[in-house]
Amino acid sequence: MTADPDTKPGSGPNFTPDGVASAQPLSPLARLPLYYGWVVVAIAFITMGIGVSVRTSFSLLFPPILDEFKWDRGVTAGIYSVGFLSSMLLSPFIGALIARFGPAPLLSAGAAVVAASLMLTTVATTQLHLFLTLGTGMVGGSVVLAYVSHSYLLPFWFTRRRGLAIGIAFSGVGAGAMVLFPWLQSIISAEGWREACWTMALLLLVVVLPLNLFFQRRRPEDMGLKPDGDGRPGRKERLPSADNVVDRAWVETDWSLKRASLSV
Repeated sequence: MTADPDTKPGSGPNFTPDGVASAQPLSPLARLPLYYGWVVVAIAFITMGIGVSVRTSFSLLFPPILDEFKWDRGVTAGIYSVGFLSSMLLSPFIGALIARFGPAPLLSAGAAVVAASLMLTTVATTQLHLFLTLGTGMVGGSVVLAYVSHSYLLPFWFTRRRGLAIGIAFSGVGAGAMVLFPWLQSIISAEGWREACWTMALLLLVVVLPLNLFFQRRRPEDMGLKPDGDGRPGRKERLPSADNVVDRAWVETDWSLKRASLSV
């Protein structure tokens, strides 16, 4: 068995070009009865269900904040705009950060930053405070938990069922909104918007952060697995089907901005 010449030392296990698994012991998590890619999908479903709902919860927090502080409506609504501007500036770097550090540290850090921002929001007294905490920290930081990260991560795990996997993961956004928004509105009505912020912060710290920190993985090869679960014990290896790809090596290259620029 020969090693993949494109594999860098320390970059994790891989498979040889002929599809034979390298000498990489299976992770204990890879020995689950189901393919671990579906665990990754489930974590993405929950992460996006909570993370994206937290971001869009600004629409629920906006009226009580206006009622309490009596600020100008347009300026206060600008908090959300600043958050999306922060998201725009951060989004191009998310893929590179996952490639460098892995999804577990990045998604966990994102959950921690958004939770801390929500907690700081509860003691804010000026518009500037809310622009920094609710805008940049909560709305902007939550982009790490949303579509960009998982659009990068999930294709590593699935080839044939990629559309199904991504569809299931992204449906967590709708499911989270249907479950969380009525609950958060009831908390705001009964106890106030600050209590709703604390509730969202606790959800991020108790659910999203540990799920991603301990169970999220970047590639199936990191666990001794193949995409779609092919080659798992007790599962027949599926023969590759004919396709129209001209340059398979080019398609399977993990293109970074630097690598793409140098290849021109």
